[in-house]
Amino acid sequence: MHLLVILTVITAAYIIRNSSLLLAGTWSDRWHQALFVLIFPALLLLTTAIAILWMGCHGAMLGLAAGSLGCIVSASLMLFALWCLIKLAYQGNRSLKQLNTYKQEVIAGKTARIIEQDFLYSAQIGFWNSELVVSRGLLATLDEEHLAAVLAHEQAHQYYRDTFWFFWLGWLRSFTIWLPNTEALWQELLLLRELRADRQAAQKVDYLLLAESLLTVVKTPLETASLLCANFGDSIFANRLNERINFLLAQPEPISRVQINHWQNWGWVCWLFLPLMTIPLHY
Repeated sequence: MHLLVILTVITAAYIIRNSSLLLAGTWSDRWHQALFVLIFPALLLLTTAIAILWMGCHGAMLGLAAGSLGCIVSASLMLFALWCLIKLAYQGNRSLKQLNTYKQEVIAGKTARIIEQDFLYSAQIGFWNSELVVSRGLLATLDEEHLAAVLAHEQAHQYYRDTFWFFWLGWLRSFTIWLPNTEALWQELLLLRELRADRQAAQKVDYLLLAESLLTVVKTPLETASLLCANFGDSIFANRLNERINFLLAQPEPISRVQINHWQNWGWVCWLFLPLMTIPLHY
């Protein structure tokens, strides 16, 4: 019975991830659909595996023998998820140690870590309390107004705690990488994160200055693998630069934090507890 349950959930997760992505519509539409398709299958797999392991390999459920194969599959899934979490935590800790080797300076009234390199780079790096990191090349290339625009973008990442939340989203991505469209969903969420930071920054600085800064920085994009990093000019967005520029020029309504976290957008979370509610059916 347990094998049937876990295989059913794996099939459901595959179907959900295989559904076509909504690449049109408002930022909010894209954000909530991408979050759902990434998060729900991953957490449903975890809650189902936890429920099966809690019930154990003996006894029966709804008149069918539990068996050990379902427990083996569930345990393997949990161990893989745990291994992915440990791996990402190790990589993140290594990034934070590297961050501490950079000296600090006050840039435009903000404390920043300075990378003594000529490439153009700015990012928020960290976990809950991220730190601003900029390169010497960026400081030498941008004038005061364009630098202020870049810093406003990075401040938006800090405001939304993007490095913290995307660490956990990256974990869900890592142990469900075998499901279809996982990488496409991840890239979509990264882009939407940047659009949100762009829009937040555009409320404080001239959006044209921000667009010009973006054009300058992406000429020398730097690949950043760490999940604890939110990078203004990441190389993965070089081919979607027009979308970011058009989003800035369109000047729609500001993205509201209340709107993003509205409880109605997360009603599907209740379904994640359904596997745990089946535990009393095991005897």
